[in-house]
Formats: sequence, structure tokens, C-alpha cells
Amino acid sequence: MKYAFINGHILDGSEHMEVISHKVILTNNDKIESITDESTSRAGYQEVDLQGAFIMPGLINMHVHLPGSGKPKRKQKDSAKAAEMATRNKLFRHMSMKMCENYARTELMSGVTTIRTVGGLLDYDTQIRDKINRGELVGPRILTSNQAITVEGGHMAGSVARVVGNEKEARQAVDNLVEQHVDFIKLMITGGVMDATEKGGAGALKMPPEIIKAACDEAHRNNLIVAAHVESSEGVRVALENGVDSIEHGAMCDEEIIDLFKKRHAFLTTTISPALPFALFDRKISHCNEIQQYNG
Repeated sequence: MKYAFINGHILDGSEHMEVISHKVILTNNDKIESITDESTSRAGYQEVDLQGAFIMPGLINMHVHLPGSGKPKRKQKDSAKAAEMATRNKLFRHMSMKMCENYARTELMSGVTTIRTVGGLLDYDTQIRDKINRGELVGPRILTSNQAITVEGGHMAGSVARVVGNEKEARQAVDNLVEQHVDFIKLMITGGVMDATEKGGAGALKMPPEIIKAACDEAHRNNLIVAAHVESSEGVRVALENGVDSIEHGAMCDEEIIDLFKKRHAFLTTTISPALPFALFDRKISHCNEIQQYNG
């Protein structure tokens, strides 16, 4: 379908973005052909009158966990127990799948047209991705890792991450995810804000380097990149030294770490948008405790 979007205020996504008015956006299927003058012929295009609304390119959310709404919880739950309950039987799996499908739809309805899911329940995310691609569900484009890989006592162990105990189990976990047709692999290398029990605990190195390397080697052998949850400089360094391609969250960098990023052609997903309000809001609003806020 070819559309002409008229009478809108355009935000074009450029670096120094300013509102553009009195222009027309011409599209062909999912591609923008041009942003042109109002006097340009629109023959062959179906007009969409925006009536003064704003229009912009779809947003991309690089770090999503579909089982979570993002809303502050008054009482912290045991995530492993919650995940076990959500997947306990056919009825609960149906209900939790519908919940994840609805959260994916919410992303799209909020203007987010592509999401990258970095830890979820079982193989829900690839199922939802494929349903959307087949036109059976309304939702964004999805790149997914399904369940992440962690270690005993590691971040999100038993919930949105499966536990491995050695290099062989790490390679097997990657192979299982390959069979699920994931788009990339996710590792949980350090602790996390929500499950740390002491100040600074979020950055504690949990996954041994040999397990990181085994998982990365197996992923790369299958032409998949590896993302890693990391919240300390030590964790970033160990992750990059052993093959990780993207650092999720991150930490302070020194020259050695910057050189490792360049050598690995790795990238950083900062997740600033949830971290800042979590760290700065009054705890009466965020419902977190002092240790969680400090680590945030």
C-alpha cells in the first residue's frame, strides 16, 4: 500500500531534530519514500489526514523482558517462584503467554515498532515473534534471545534465565536456544539491582570466564551474537575478553575496556531510561529498598 500522510507535524529522527510542518510523507509498504512539499502530486497514494498530530519514525526498545510490565511493585516477589507458577501447567502457561502478548502489543501501541527481548519465559518470545510475523498477532518486530543463561545464584536464576553449572552445560544451553530459532544469546554475568542483598552487589561477578567463553564460542559457531547483563567494570572486562558482543547496562570504562570494545567490535546498551528514575525517585514512589536504590 502507498500512503500520503498530510497535515501532520513531523519529527524525522535526525540528530538535531526540529518539528517540520507543511510537508507530506510518502510511503510504500514499510518504506518512507520521501518527505516532500504539500504541492507534490499524490496520485496513486491513499491520503491519511493527521489533523495536526505529530508523526515520527517507530521507536526501538533495545532491552525488554516481556513478562514484566515495568510498573513499580509495592512488594518484591520471588521471581523464580513467580516464573515456576506461570509455567506450571497448560492453563497457567496460556495465561502467562497472553500476558506477554499483551505487553508486546502495548509496546507497538506506544510507538515502539521494534523490540529486542533479553530474557523471558521458556520459548514464549520466539512464539510471539513468529505469530506477529505470520499476521496472527498485533505487535512490534521482535529480536529475541528467549531465556537467558545464568549460573546458580546468578541474576534472574530460575525465572527469565536458565542455570548452567559448567562449560558443557553452557554449550548445551546455547544449542537448545539455537533449536528454538533465537536471534541472539543472552548471558547474565554479574548480579543485578533487584536481587543484590548488599550495596555494590549488583556488580559482583557471578559467571566464571570459562563458562562465558564456552557460551560465546558456541553462539558464534552458530552465527549468533551474544549479549550480556553486566553491572561492574570487572564484569565488562571479563565479558569482552571472553567473546561477548553487547554489554547490557554497563559500568565505568577505562582505556583498557574501551580498547576491548574496539577490538571486539562490541556495543553498549545503556538502559538509562529505567535506571535514572529508579535511582532518583523517592522510594515511596519506586517501592524499592535502600540497597536497591543505591545499586540502581
